[in-house]
Order: sequence, then C-alpha cells, then structure tokens
Amino acid sequence: MSRKYNEYGGLNLPNVAQQVLDKWKNEHVFERSISSREGATPYVFFEGPPSANGLPGIHHVMARSIKDIFCRYKTLKGFQVKRKAGWDTHGLPVELGVEKELGITKEDIGKKISVEDYNKACREAVMRYTDIWNRLTEEMGYWVDMEDPYITYDSKYMESVWWLLGQLYEKNLLYKGYTIQPYSPAAGTGLSSHELNQPGCYQDVKDTTVVAQFKIKGTFKGVENAYFLAWTTTPWTLSSNTALCVGPNIEYVLVASYNPYTFEPVNVVLAKDLVEKHFSKGFIRVESAAEVAAYEPGAKQLPYYVMDQYTGKELVGIAYEQLLQGALPHEHAEKAFQVIAGDFVTTSDGTGIVHIAPTFGADDARVAAESGIPALLVLDDKGNPVPLVDLQGRFRKEVADPIFGLAGEFVKTAYLSEAEKATELAIQQENLKAIIPDLKAYMSVDERIALKLKIENKAFKIEKYEHSYPHCWRTDKPVLYYPLDSWFIKVTDVKERMIALNNTINWKPASTGTGRFGEWLKNANDWNLSRSRYWGIPIPIWSTEEGDERICISSVEQLKEACEASVKAGIMKTNPLVDFEVNNFSKENYASIDLHKNYVDEIILVSPAGKPMKRESDLIDVWFD
Repeated sequence: MSRKYNEYGGLNLPNVAQQVLDKWKNEHVFERSISSREGATPYVFFEGPPSANGLPGIHHVMARSIKDIFCRYKTLKGFQVKRKAGWDTHGLPVELGVEKELGITKEDIGKKISVEDYNKACREAVMRYTDIWNRLTEEMGYWVDMEDPYITYDSKYMESVWWLLGQLYEKNLLYKGYTIQPYSPAAGTGLSSHELNQPGCYQDVKDTTVVAQFKIKGTFKGVENAYFLAWTTTPWTLSSNTALCVGPNIEYVLVASYNPYTFEPVNVVLAKDLVEKHFSKGFIRVESAAEVAAYEPGAKQLPYYVMDQYTGKELVGIAYEQLLQGALPHEHAEKAFQVIAGDFVTTSDGTGIVHIAPTFGADDARVAAESGIPALLVLDDKGNPVPLVDLQGRFRKEVADPIFGLAGEFVKTAYLSEAEKATELAIQQENLKAIIPDLKAYMSVDERIALKLKIENKAFKIEKYEHSYPHCWRTDKPVLYYPLDSWFIKVTDVKERMIALNNTINWKPASTGTGRFGEWLKNANDWNLSRSRYWGIPIPIWSTEEGDERICISSVEQLKEACEASVKAGIMKTNPLVDFEVNNFSKENYASIDLHKNYVDEIILVSPAGKPMKRESDLIDVWFD
C-alpha cells in the first residue's frame, strides 16, 4: 500500500520545519535513535559547553550544526550515539558581568559583599538564559540530551576535575613557582600563555620610548662623565631597574658627544652596530675629541667621536648609579646596579644594552637570578616583599615624586577612565605649571618619566614607537608581566608526547595541525593554572604555613576523611561534610555540599606532623574546566 504524503500548494519553510520538529517530538525520534542501537558500538559525545549567562548567536548555530552532522553520521553508520549537553558556568566573563551588574570591582569582594553572596550572584547569573538556549536547541533540530546536562558548577562535576588534578599531582606534573607571568590588573588575575595567543590579544600600540642614560660610577676607562645607553618601550619599569645587560660577544664603543636635550657633554657606551642609528639626525661625525670639545652652542649639528671599542665581556661588573633615585631592594641592595651578560641581547634594535627590571620581565628575572642581582622588591605594611607596582597596576608610595606625582597612579593610561584622566590633568596642571605652563592634555606615566629624565640629563632620546603589545582577552586592557605565586602544570615534561599524538590526528585542513596548533605545541610553556578570582573550581591543595607539607585532595570522600582527621586533631570543631554519603552518587547527595571557594576555604586540615593546613587560595584556569 502506498503511503500518503502531504502536498503543498506553496513552499513555506517555517511550517515544514515545525512539522518535522513536531514529528520528531511526538514520535520520540531522537530517543529512539539511541535506544534502538542498544548494544551497538558506542560513540560518546559531550558537547563543548556554551555559557548560559549570554544569549546565543548565529555562530552557535553554525558550530552546533557541524557537531550534529557528525553525531547523525555515526548514528547512520550503526553506532549508539549518546549525546550529553553541558553548561560552562565559571570563569572571568561571568565574574566581570556580575561585578558590572552589582556595581562593584574585585577589590570590593569580601568587603562590600561577602564571597558567599558574590558566588551566589554568579550562580544565578550564569543560568539566566537557559530557556532561550533550550528553545534554540530544539528549533534548530540539534539532537542532544538537554534534560540531564553536565554543569561545571555542580559539586559532582567539580570533583571530577579535582580527580584529574590529583592524577597530575601524583605524577609530579603540578608545581608551585614564584615567576613572572602575564597578569591583567583590570581582571585582577594572572593569565596563561594560551589565553594571550587568542586572536586579537596582541594589538598595535604607540608608546613613549626612552633611550636612558645610566651614569657610570667614578671613571670609565679613565673617562669622566660616562654613561651606558639603554632603550625601553616601558619607561614605567625604569624605577625597578637593578641591572644592565650586554651581549658578551657584541662589540661596544665609547662615543664622545653632547646630550641633544641639555647640550651637556657626555660620553656614552652603546653597541658599535647601532651608533649610526642614534647619531644620525642632528649629529655629525668628527675625527677627534678636540673637535667635539670645540663645539659651540647654537651650532646646527652636534659632533660625535668614537673614542674606543670593547667587547661585552669587558663591561660586565661595571657599576652605575641608580637611574631614578628612591626605593632600593629590601635585600642585597649592594649587588644591584651593575652590568651583567645575557644570551638574549641583540643589535637588531635599541642600543645593544638592555635595561633589566627583574620584577617585570621573564628574561629579566632569569638573567638577574643567574648573576645574583636582586629584584627591586620593597616591604609592604605587613612586611611582605612586593614590587613597586601593585596588583591594580598602580605605583606604590615609594615611587612618589614631588613634581611628577607617580605614586598611586596607574602605569598604563588604558586603566584610567575619562573622569580619572580629567582629575589627574588638573593635578598635573598645578604641579607642572613651571615646566609646561599651558598643559592641555593628561600626561601618561611614561611621558612624565621621560620628561623627568630629559630635565635631569638622563634621557638621550625620546620618541613614539609603534609595536605589538598583549591585552587581556576579556577586558581588552593591557597586561603586565608581573611576579606571581602560581601553580603550574608541567607541560614541558610531556611536550614531545603531545606533539607525537598531534601527528596522529587527521586534521582538516592538515595545515591546522602542522601550522597553528602544531606550532603552539612546539612552543608550549608550563601552564599557569592559578587564577586569583572567586567563582570557579578551587585548586584542591592544602599547605602548611611554611609550605613544607602539602596534600592534594582528589575526591569528596578524601576530603571528608581529611576533615574527620582535622576534627580529631582539634583543629576543626566539626566536619562540614558529615552528612555527605560516600558512594552515593545521586544529585541530591552532591547538592548537600558546595566545593566553591566560600565553602572550602573554611576547611582547615591537619598535616602528618600535626600542623594546620589551609587551602592554596587560587582557583584554576577555566580552560581546564
């Protein structure tokens, strides 16, 4: 018997789509596509979860269509394809959205609002648009189990992440280090290298740059008034300078000339290959020191004479005066302000001499440590060593200047609002009126430092320079390279294995596997897992105050046992997990506990030696979720 099909007088695609959806729903076609293949080879699909704190867009339709194609294809090939939906509920986008709604900043959490209330607000905000997502899922014909999704804020899910971290810890692939890391003051947290590699993170910016004059102590090879020239694109880091770095095999020269701003006689050291770059416009080469001395003020060109030549090795160990007088390293200050050698110094730009600020550069920190040079750390009100820029991106009080301000100011102009710029401009107009009587626009920290150096005969060249600079992927504000205590996954230990596995993947197109992804793997660094935030999965490591004893918790069962031991040792009064039933994996059981920061930070465990252990304060990178 022939089947009867609907005949259409005209094509109405919305009506056709609705009829198909109704048929699938009424006849439970999706569910039957799974149940009818019971016992067949499984093809398991967990959706890369969207976040329901934002509305879906057309790009979600495109991505989900591709996912759906593969699942339907595998179903047609005879596989049993179970498809589980999920919700991405943690991370910086959620927190920044909640802060904006509440009218607070990160610094207000724990003061104006408790961590518990803040996390509650995040939990509510993150599932705000689930009904719209569910409707989109159904109407676009995307087959996935929305009735029983995995949710990254559920304790059961968080426990599975803890288990993974426990595996890494047991394999010695988790470690803690105090290193220079990308840090976003606007977001208040460190970032990983893969976050900086996202499209659009590196942006072209035009910054004030300075070739600074570092005065050599005493005489240099019998010459008075000698300086090292060092170029920087970040003048704000000059207050944290503790060394100058040369290439051991690079050839350097001593040049007699005049400062182009103050016209005072100077003898400067820089790489031989870069002399013409810095002594071109406004200068003329002469053949004797006498011709330099014969210069008369007002002449169109400043004379310069190459007096002598040295290798970088010969310059190592020479001491110089601190460029910006003020704070000194709280330890081993006597070892600061000298020339050291480094393998990364080139003559491709700059002066061939690199200004070293160990608190704000990874190479700087490494080469300084290798040479025994201290970082410029000062003691805060609690006696803790801290850099001269705080976690909000502001200079500390030690950088104060009576004319140019600086203390308490953001080191990057992009961190200021227009209202803050206007307020600062009024202060600058008052303080700088003797230098710039008709100041009309806000002067950045870099511009004021450059001006200060220029007036003090410590700047040889000041100019604008366009270069690529990293920005935070969520706030779109510049990042700083900043010293942070962080937990890392030792990616470098398994890099070769990852590269080998990548070569087994059938990438389409192949250039993705060998190109962008392959190159990223080849250059992968250890993964900075720590995030100094509140709404996310806490790092499940408890440590003693001295840091000599640690435990990594990998399950709720293990945490319950550790809490019981803490109660018996008299450290905690009660076990907060007493009502949790081990081996009961029901939603109701896991809903009785919370593994977020506001809950687990109240738990104090006991070490094998009987010492209290508190949780390491950071959360984990949401990309690990």
